[in-house]
Amino acid sequence: MTVTFNHTIVVSKDRNASAAFYRELFELPEAPSWGPFTNVQLDEGVLLQFAEPPVDIQIQHYAFLVDDELFVRCLRFIEGRGITYWADPKLEREGETNTEHGGRGFYFMDPSGHMIEIITRPYL
Repeated sequence: MTVTFNHTIVVSKDRNASAAFYRELFELPEAPSWGPFTNVQLDEGVLLQFAEPPVDIQIQHYAFLVDDELFVRCLRFIEGRGITYWADPKLEREGETNTEHGGRGFYFMDPSGHMIEIITRPYL
């Protein structure tokens, strides 16, 4: 059996608002949801399961690999919403994108405060 990533639970302040944000950002349709989860389905059946557990939110980092065309649309989406973004994980190059690993990338904070990275080339 091969190993593939299947799902993760993303702790959210508002699970429905967070899921809607990601669906809009990545231009995805609604996915079936159940119980305490509002799901967003990525390629290969990977689920982001947004939930509102009764704990403080610990900031997480999530990186998404997209093609060049979606990268441009994601950046426009972030800029159009007035969301601050950076070229680097230290948050020093505000309003810039990077050209690391032969592609392009940027970082921003999602509605629950998680650091999101959008890249066009994998690191390895």
